[in-house]
Amino acid sequence: MPQLPAPAYPAEVRARLEADAKEVIARYPGSRSALLPLLHLVQSEEGYVSRTGMAFCAELLGLTTAEVTAVATFYTMYRRKPSGDYQVGVCTNTLCAVMGGDAIFDRLKEHLGVGNDETTEDGKVTLEHIECNAACDFAPVVMVNWEFFDNQTPESATRLVDDLIAGRTVEPTRGAPICSYKETARILAGFPDERPGAVEASGGAGPASLIGLRLAKGEEPHPRVVAPRGERPHGESGHAAPQDPDRPAGPTAEEGE
Repeated sequence: MPQLPAPAYPAEVRARLEADAKEVIARYPGSRSALLPLLHLVQSEEGYVSRTGMAFCAELLGLTTAEVTAVATFYTMYRRKPSGDYQVGVCTNTLCAVMGGDAIFDRLKEHLGVGNDETTEDGKVTLEHIECNAACDFAPVVMVNWEFFDNQTPESATRLVDDLIAGRTVEPTRGAPICSYKETARILAGFPDERPGAVEASGGAGPASLIGLRLAKGEEPHPRVVAPRGERPHGESGHAAPQDPDRPAGPTAEEGE
């Protein structure tokens, strides 16, 4: 059945979003190029890209709602329905799957009582399986609001979601501290992350990722460096799984990061 036109944003919300949107549009020589960040902007308002948000983008950019909808439905980072404060994505692509990603996803579905792309009753966590996040040397990988939690196990992933729901401090293996999904969407729209130390917290490539670069440059592969058994490497969060000596992890701040 045909839908009624999308309701408009309240006047004060529209005024605020329009001011931000004009700042985004001014960055591009052609306004149409601002569509992707504008979709993140409206997602930061409601936690997903609503029909109202798409109509807003279409109006400001001189596009049809069909054109905006085509983009919003193509990219998986744009959610089409209300979601939780924390989007927990479990990589189930080939390498992560065989390293334990499928087991992690099954455990979290059972533990949280939700299926794929569903949200817990308290509105805290949305669980979904995700495709490759280019972190194969840290497999299996879990992401929370697009920040990395490397070398996970069903047990460490369960602790992670429990801490998120309880409101306890959660630090990624590498990358900026965790913030809400709406705050993440605003950062992705191109607005600065003003939290102290957040920008500097970004990590680099891991040892396995850099081996090919070193070989191409004629260098000897970097020797494996792992923490003594029972000790936690510097900077490793409590949500990391126990380290396998044959699978070192952790960012390496060298050329190629």
